[in-house]
Amino acid sequence: MTDDTLARLFWSRVDKSGDTPAQQSKRAGTWETLTWRQVGETVREVALGLLALGRQKGEAVALLSTSRAEWVQADFAIFSAGCMTIPVYPSYTPEQLAYIVNDSGAKTLIVEDPAQLAKALEVRGKMDSLDQIVVIQGYAGQERSVHTWDELRRMGRDNAERLKSVLADRVASTRPEDVASIVYTSGTTGPPKGVVQTHANHVGSLNSVAQIIKIGSGDVHLLFLPLAHSFARMESFIGIHRGLTTAFAENLDKVGDNLKETRPHFICSVPRVFEKVYAKILAGVEAGSPVKKKIFHWALGAGRQVSQLQQARKPIPGGLAFKHKIAHKLVFSKLHHALGGRLRFAVSGGAPLSREIAEFFHAAGILILEGYGLTETCPVLTFNREDHFKFGSVGPAIPGVELKIASDGEILGRGSNIATKGYFKKLEATAEVFEPSGWFHTGDIGKIDAEGFLFITDRKKDLIVTAGGMNIAPQNVENLLKGDPFISQVMVYGDRRPYPVALITLNPEELAKLAKGQGILTTDPASLVKHPKVLERVSRIVEEKNAELQSYAKIKKFAVLPSDFSQEGGELTPTLKVKRKFVTDKYQRIIDSLYA
Repeated sequence: MTDDTLARLFWSRVDKSGDTPAQQSKRAGTWETLTWRQVGETVREVALGLLALGRQKGEAVALLSTSRAEWVQADFAIFSAGCMTIPVYPSYTPEQLAYIVNDSGAKTLIVEDPAQLAKALEVRGKMDSLDQIVVIQGYAGQERSVHTWDELRRMGRDNAERLKSVLADRVASTRPEDVASIVYTSGTTGPPKGVVQTHANHVGSLNSVAQIIKIGSGDVHLLFLPLAHSFARMESFIGIHRGLTTAFAENLDKVGDNLKETRPHFICSVPRVFEKVYAKILAGVEAGSPVKKKIFHWALGAGRQVSQLQQARKPIPGGLAFKHKIAHKLVFSKLHHALGGRLRFAVSGGAPLSREIAEFFHAAGILILEGYGLTETCPVLTFNREDHFKFGSVGPAIPGVELKIASDGEILGRGSNIATKGYFKKLEATAEVFEPSGWFHTGDIGKIDAEGFLFITDRKKDLIVTAGGMNIAPQNVENLLKGDPFISQVMVYGDRRPYPVALITLNPEELAKLAKGQGILTTDPASLVKHPKVLERVSRIVEEKNAELQSYAKIKKFAVLPSDFSQEGGELTPTLKVKRKFVTDKYQRIIDSLYA
């Protein structure tokens, strides 16, 4: 039997890799390692536990937790039991959780801790299909039909004799075309849609990616993105497909420490993380002495020369190679050390990465490979290669994927990884974007160059059409402005309006530094962002960046908001993308004032 389903892929890996490291997690201040055999043991017990709870083939099991080793163990236990995984973002409200549980008909809900359990219990009465809840850690209560992770595993052990042949049958009888997961898109508008993904879709993606990324047994990656998002989930699947060691970050705030501790060979991230590192480096340089600044810019110059030759795939002359070595020793080695010291490359996805940031990191000797895809493409369509990349592009199509550009500029894709079963219980929405011929409409606008590299110019729905009929891609303008470390977040607005305007939030550290340097005494954020010195600084940045834009795309007016966009405030999705509709509604009065 081939590894054509995710469960068979997992058990084949356990057989092949046995006593080599599979997962690393930090418990009570110490990194602990589990071998493939140990992970297999846990997955087997959890899968048997699900069978003991009465889970039937094809039923849904929902998973509500931050990224951790048990998330992946539960995922593969669910597949092994012949069930479907329903990932839920840990930041979702009780109402959003109830919507997903009800829509998917989930029978069992696995939650991380008492805080997530409280969320589930708040809407327990509204979740009709739900039979029981399992809590991964920290629960010692007595609620009816709530079990702990350890109890679930014990149930599996206690019923192993009775159910082992049932489990073997579930693993053997699952077909590639069976549903592996229904993933609800975090969506920036309306209730989330459930994307129906089959085992064949995921295995197709994994086999394609295996042909273009050079990684294998013994390589370590640090996983810190939310596993409810398809990008991080694919990263976890790649770990199993290729026999990697997956280290799980403690949380987003600890990623800096965890990078130094686990020393990964590669990482996957969203652009926001790279933007923050970039802003921190530039701010550090600005705060340094004139000599330090001079050395940094000299090193960056040497790095850029090397980068340009590498991009053109040309040899590096001896003199320049020597200069680059010194630049690394004096300047860039600190950045490499901060990332663990053995990073071969980083992968960026989930949103567009600014070309300026990709070029900066490459000049410093760190290659960021940008890829592109959606939940509906499980989740990859294109990817830059280590030996063939173009900054500003999202790379050529992965093997087995066809791309074409529709007459209105929309990117269409076709391949075995595309979830052609569409959206769960939404026939109309499915028919809108999935053609019977297999082509999927991405909703993104782009162009393909002569070498097959895809360049995304914007979201079809986000595209701003001014009152004068000019098309503006807001993300390009936003990325340009975010290139300055003083600016944290930007949302450009202007649809059917005479000119584009911007809502801007500032980097708190940089703002505090400016206030101190200028002797500004107020610390109230609302007053601070209106201070003439602050507005003057932002105006200067906007003018500078406007110089790079066509006249109709220039930001005519802007407003600086007193607080940054956040998930808690509702302005950001769980993958840190700006929810345009929400932000527009929330700040409509301010936007209107910019056109008054």
